[in-house]
Amino acid sequence: MLAATVRVARDLDLAEECVQDAYVSAMDAWLRQGVPANPGAWLTVAAQRRALNAHKRAATLRSKLPLLVVPDAGDDPGDDAGEEIPDDRLRLVFTCCHPALAREAQLALTLRLVCGLTTDEIAHAFLVSEPTMAARVTRAKKKIAAAAIPYRVPPLEQLPDRLDAVLTVVHLVFTTGHAAPTGPGLVRADLVDRALDLARTLCALMPDEREARALLALMLLHDARRATRTAPDGRLLLLEEQDRARWDRPQITAGLDLVRAALRGGRPGRFALQAAIAAVHTEAPTYAATDWRQLRGLYDLLLRAWPSPVVALNRAVVVAMSDGPSAALALVDELAADPRLASYHYLPSTRADLLRRLHRLPDAADAYRAAIALCDNEVERAFLESRLASLPE
Repeated sequence: MLAATVRVARDLDLAEECVQDAYVSAMDAWLRQGVPANPGAWLTVAAQRRALNAHKRAATLRSKLPLLVVPDAGDDPGDDAGEEIPDDRLRLVFTCCHPALAREAQLALTLRLVCGLTTDEIAHAFLVSEPTMAARVTRAKKKIAAAAIPYRVPPLEQLPDRLDAVLTVVHLVFTTGHAAPTGPGLVRADLVDRALDLARTLCALMPDEREARALLALMLLHDARRATRTAPDGRLLLLEEQDRARWDRPQITAGLDLVRAALRGGRPGRFALQAAIAAVHTEAPTYAATDWRQLRGLYDLLLRAWPSPVVALNRAVVVAMSDGPSAALALVDELAADPRLASYHYLPSTRADLLRRLHRLPDAADAYRAAIALCDNEVERAFLESRLASLPE
């Protein structure tokens, strides 16, 4: 609805207001007249009409910065791109990833306004507090207004320059859905499916971009395990506990084909390396047969291409399998000094598991308690609580 309305409103704030007003109108009209046959179309038309009326009646609105300017036909090369990008939401993602904004501002604004993530969910993705992320979004809007940045669909030749930011947005939508930071469920299927749709559209739009194929491969391989990540009673199942026979084989085949294509033709990017890591896990016949040495080498390459503390933590997990928990614990303890991981519950949960394997049970218990205090997902918290309860007195 927002993506469709903003094409008429030409302003993200106005489009948000019109969408909200349409929902309010629906609450009244549908109670009196019944729910229409196509509620989504009703709401979208109502929102767009409000946007058109707002433009007609309020001269003051003309002084507000249009966040999306739709130029007259033939006036701007961006028209071609607007027609070439077939998905309204993807068109808006490309538009919001404006190079005049800092990368984190691009991503935060796009995730909030276009992709529908809450400020808290975005804060989890960026490893910052919710107030910090809210301030970033506000500053980004203010910069747009102060600098009079026109938000136009970029011309086709500029799409590659914005691709990395767009891929990052799609990846963050997927990861937020694949491992929901809050709530009762481990997975938010709506976000996972939305990200997969956007990635498929990107691959169709830019078939020669290896990183676009790599991102789709990464998501397909991870999502192929969706049905096996929890038990029938809702309990979290770790990778070694999952029934590999129930993994989605057609999806895995498609993902592996995309990985091979992404790895050909030069140095792999960060999404290609992550997809290769997912492929190693997927191709292992059993957890015990996983090629941990190969995974460590891939993580070494990924850490150079993308020096992220989360990547370093994931690499430590692999080191635990290849070199033992003592070697991994030393790496995790070093990462504990990184303030970016201060509220990241996977750090103390990883440390707790390593301490448990080293039979340092009191320390493991303390680490589990720290992880539980930081964890807002009910499935993951229940798993951590069961691990804590299983420790011998």
